[in-house]
Amino acid sequence: MKSRMVELGVGAFMAAALLALFFLAMKVSNLGTLETGDSYRVTARFDNIGSLKVKAPVTIAGVEVGRVTEIAFDQERFQAVVTLAIQSRYDRIPDDSFAKILTAGLLGEQYVGLDPGGSDTYLKEGSEIEITQSALVLEEVIGQFIFGKTKENDAP
Repeated sequence: MKSRMVELGVGAFMAAALLALFFLAMKVSNLGTLETGDSYRVTARFDNIGSLKVKAPVTIAGVEVGRVTEIAFDQERFQAVVTLAIQSRYDRIPDDSFAKILTAGLLGEQYVGLDPGGSDTYLKEGSEIEITQSALVLEEVIGQFIFGKTKENDAP
């Protein structure tokens, strides 16, 4: 009888652990929070999007206001075109807002951060965010640091 209770306890613990891992996987992959309700789509062009993925959050002041819905490549301008679905309730975002790709957390998840501008007109369906900042690529930063150091050492 006692061993049966231990087996049931271990089984319940294992089920709870698997459930916790499932929810963690959903959170990390951004599948746990799906956008509900109406939204409008805007685009932004970036020279480098790093590892930005579809379904990545779009935030203003740390508050999620939308999601990345599509990533494409413009073969004429050689830029990434990112489509953002902004929830309709956030309909007063100035059209001169600044979009940048930021990194969150230890896993390096990338997302789009918007910094509102000061315009009296607002983003709407089909708008394009003109001012953007590409993702910071760690390899490029390290390369610039090393190149800068060797340049200093070569100076007379």
